[in-house]
Amino acid sequence: MGLTSQSLEIMVVMLAVACVVLTVWQWPRLSRRGVPAVLGRLGSILVTQTAVLCSLALAVNSSFAFYSSWDELLGNTDDAPVAVGKGGVGPQYADAGSLRGGLVQPAGPQGLDRVNGLPMGAPEKVGKVESVRIVGHRTRVVNPAFVYLPPQYFQPQYRRQRFPVSVVISGYPGGIMNLAQHLRIPQTAGELIGEGRMQPTVLVMVRPTIAPPRDTECVDVPGGPQAESFFTRDLPEAVKAAYRVGHDPSAWGAFGYSSGGTCALLLALRNPGVYTSAVSLSGDYAVKDDLTTGSLFGSGAAAARREREHDLLWRLRNRPVPQVSALVASSRLGEPNYGDTLRFIQAAKPPMTIDSIILPRGSHQFSTWRREVAPALEWQGRQLTFPQDVESAHARPKRPGPGAVPSPSPSSPSGTAPRPAGEPPTAR
Repeated sequence: MGLTSQSLEIMVVMLAVACVVLTVWQWPRLSRRGVPAVLGRLGSILVTQTAVLCSLALAVNSSFAFYSSWDELLGNTDDAPVAVGKGGVGPQYADAGSLRGGLVQPAGPQGLDRVNGLPMGAPEKVGKVESVRIVGHRTRVVNPAFVYLPPQYFQPQYRRQRFPVSVVISGYPGGIMNLAQHLRIPQTAGELIGEGRMQPTVLVMVRPTIAPPRDTECVDVPGGPQAESFFTRDLPEAVKAAYRVGHDPSAWGAFGYSSGGTCALLLALRNPGVYTSAVSLSGDYAVKDDLTTGSLFGSGAAAARREREHDLLWRLRNRPVPQVSALVASSRLGEPNYGDTLRFIQAAKPPMTIDSIILPRGSHQFSTWRREVAPALEWQGRQLTFPQDVESAHARPKRPGPGAVPSPSPSSPSGTAPRPAGEPPTAR
């Protein structure tokens, strides 16, 4: 029974309720004097409290996805995993773990069985969401992920095409379940692609931390977790090995909310050779140490320099600005990052381009981000290069300008240009 399975949570909750009822029922007998009665009272309290705490821990873990499996909870992870296909012949379309290295491996549901509205039916018609583990070749990290593959990925006419990728990062302490259950990222992408408002895109949904429950903030910690290396080297390498996706940076973007949005901006501005676009919904613009992160930058003068390098406003004013596109979102009332968002927009300069979604009102929660998801996904779809031919993957295609709408062509997914979103970003 999986750690995140609903049946396990229901069973433990029922056990906790039964323990409470049994304790209340038997308490008159346990109220007597004597050693057996005292031991009985202590035992009943211990068992009841343990059952209640376990049910609460399972509920919190299911909501925030700190741990996706028993092995991850217990620290039983493979250091050098390998996947071998039967007979040496893989399927027509790459499945997780079927290609060399086994860097993307099939996983249990990881809570995916609790999400409504996911593709059901033939993949070539509705697409597919895979539950996987991404293995870091360099960082030795094993991170849970959901991968959304659009219907076109499975259609014969696109068998020679590599698809663009959006790495979608949850907030902290939330996990990948939030992306599918609360933000409905794969469901919304499927609708947009079906309506011709978003080009077919592979979505890789991950959490920002690689060392839960510590918040690693997409930072390479001196002597500690190498989160930035995982996102900029290990994850792209693993996804390119397991799926038919673009190899050029113009086909890769990062997308996130809250701390995941901060990560998305950091990844693009610090690593434009890996990610050329970023979407940040209610993200911050600097990384700071706090109780959840511990020391991210080390100590001494080097620590101050590292922290400054992760201040995005400082980077825009003091470092060469890369050729990337960014979409930032905030609210005039209710979002604490509104002032910094305006300062970030003002600090951006060519060759970087910046767009924004500014709501009149909206707090730091899922109801706000759900309003922004569709236009943000549509916006990022216009930034990423598609298609890329499998046989010419090493060629560097010309990247469309940020905000540009691809011209219809025989090879375009729908034959029509994307339509404006219902809540379009405002260009600066």
